[in-house]
Amino acid sequence: MAETKKKTSIPQFLKMKRDGKKFTMVTAYDYAQATQVDKTDIEMILVGDSAAMVMLGHKSTVPIDLDTQILFSRAVVKGAPNTFIVGDMPFMSYEVSREKAIENAGRLMKEAEVDCVKLEGGVRVADTVAAIVKAGIPVMGHIGLTPQSSSQLGGFKVQGKDFSAAQKLLDDALALQEAGAFCVVLEAMPNPVARVITERLTIPTMGIGAGPYCDAQVLVMHDLLGLFDRFVPKFVKQYAQMGKDVVDALAQYDTEVKTGVFPDENYSYHVSEDAEREILEHFEKTK
Repeated sequence: MAETKKKTSIPQFLKMKRDGKKFTMVTAYDYAQATQVDKTDIEMILVGDSAAMVMLGHKSTVPIDLDTQILFSRAVVKGAPNTFIVGDMPFMSYEVSREKAIENAGRLMKEAEVDCVKLEGGVRVADTVAAIVKAGIPVMGHIGLTPQSSSQLGGFKVQGKDFSAAQKLLDDALALQEAGAFCVVLEAMPNPVARVITERLTIPTMGIGAGPYCDAQVLVMHDLLGLFDRFVPKFVKQYAQMGKDVVDALAQYDTEVKTGVFPDENYSYHVSEDAEREILEHFEKTK
């Protein structure tokens, strides 16, 4: 990692696209996680609505609300001042009307101080994206497998597996670019489809389960660190098995407490022998 990390700007991300230089995003949901990311060269953090699943235990991303997203985002912003922060807009925070979408995107920017917002959908949300961008709020798009609408898609399934579906994804990506989005997440689609979209767009593509041709990649922190074992998507490479390490450490702590090994003298506070004797004599007299 570089000695001094500086936050990457949107113009710099666009230049990286033009120069063929890849960049990286990872999710984070609290201050401690964010501080760790900020110590690396990872350029972006997504405060994802995936917090609903990995932090709050829900079965999907749908239940999380805007106030909760703001709470998580605010903590991450404090922990990673040198990393570009993307605030996810939760389900039904931008679908009701353009006015409501602008208001809610504005809340994420003002109350959490994120650097941009992300929302799901292509052609159907292009007008909303354009309105948010016109209001001065940077937007990252998200197409392909869009978890908030996974019920309509038949579950968490690969998208764009035939010509018509692939064409729709390209149309979605182009619509988001035309609307003013500065980056588009491509989730769960075949490599050739993601490659064509990446080649056709002048803005960066952010892949997650979309192969190696995207301009950038994102993974959920809990997935790549092995902290979330409910299921592991096919596209996730686990770089650690920290879940097992955590369980082993907790079990050892429990054993040491119950056997009297912890805490020993190394983890205890002490006074001088004279002070200890005086204290004990005082308590003996007051029995």
